[in-house]
Amino acid sequence: MIDFNRLPSPCFLLDEQLLARNLAVIDRVRRDAPVEVIVALKACAMWSIFPELARHSDGATASSAAEARLVYEEFGQPAHTYAPVYTDSDIDEILDCSSHVTFNSLNQFERFGSKAMKRGISCGLRVNPQYSPVETDLYNPCVAGSRLGVTAAALKRSGGLPQGIEGLHFHVLCESRPEHLRRALEALETNFGMWLDRVAWLNMGGGHLMTHADYDCGELIALLDGFHARHPHLRLILEPGSAFTWRTGCLVSTIEDIVENNGVHTAMLDVSFACHMPDCLEMPYKPAIVGAHDPLPGEKRWRMGGNSCLAGDYCGDWAFDREPAVGDRIVFEDMIHYTMVKTTMFNGVAHPAIAIADKTGGLRIVRRFGYEDFKSRMS
Repeated sequence: MIDFNRLPSPCFLLDEQLLARNLAVIDRVRRDAPVEVIVALKACAMWSIFPELARHSDGATASSAAEARLVYEEFGQPAHTYAPVYTDSDIDEILDCSSHVTFNSLNQFERFGSKAMKRGISCGLRVNPQYSPVETDLYNPCVAGSRLGVTAAALKRSGGLPQGIEGLHFHVLCESRPEHLRRALEALETNFGMWLDRVAWLNMGGGHLMTHADYDCGELIALLDGFHARHPHLRLILEPGSAFTWRTGCLVSTIEDIVENNGVHTAMLDVSFACHMPDCLEMPYKPAIVGAHDPLPGEKRWRMGGNSCLAGDYCGDWAFDREPAVGDRIVFEDMIHYTMVKTTMFNGVAHPAIAIADKTGGLRIVRRFGYEDFKSRMS
């Protein structure tokens, strides 16, 4: 049992035992299916755990020059890199740090592809199979008019797959199940099947939440076996982000004040939804809190209030097993993936510290943030 009062507040805490549980699932898929599983830094770039992730993956994928350099320097191998757009100022650093580079458009490949190929880098093209199960438009890459990926119609109009493209990439899932990947592959075969025999690899992107309790890994393995049987020449790649660090840690905060207005009770925290948990406002979604539950009829309701000046920097409502008080720790569950990487310093609000609970029960503070971090970002 972790004593959250031993941690600084606020603090992101990763539990190594929970991480090991997830990595065992990843290893099963890598062992039993004809697929490589690589880590997507966009979900968690906590490089202090890269050595462990590297032992239980086949590499890492980057979405920028900074991520590609972090993979190269701290993961110890070149990155699989995809970004919606590359520029003259970042392309050389990306190529220095990458083994695979996927282009979002034919124009980008025409602009930078020859430079990549001269360095022996495998070039890919992101395609839009025009299927996604994602219902929230903010996260759906296949909405009408999407800027992400080339449609089959556009590829046909351009004269087909350009020489030099060795792989195809799609990313249409988000916390999805095997049946959604099945439909995505069916859409890919329908729309892009004529080009599958011309490429050497297929990157099926992220969103494969194989470490979720309800995810059927056996179904995923059978699906990949079947697809590989139809296309045995293809090297298959998955690049999940959330799956590696799903439910591996939390965000620890403290109640600093209690405000009541017009019957609404708000616990004012030393964290911010706008700065530290933006998905709660963007998606939106309400995270679980240790010792709290959804209010039943007649139960006292509590909002959690953030510490930025944004009027909408709050989330709710919860009911608690005991009345909250100033000084209590509020522990938000499942806050490692797509949370730490999205923190900002709006209002000068400091980043939470970063800590690891090791397998022996010890706590290790990896990083603390302060004024100099804010000042260096604003210079």
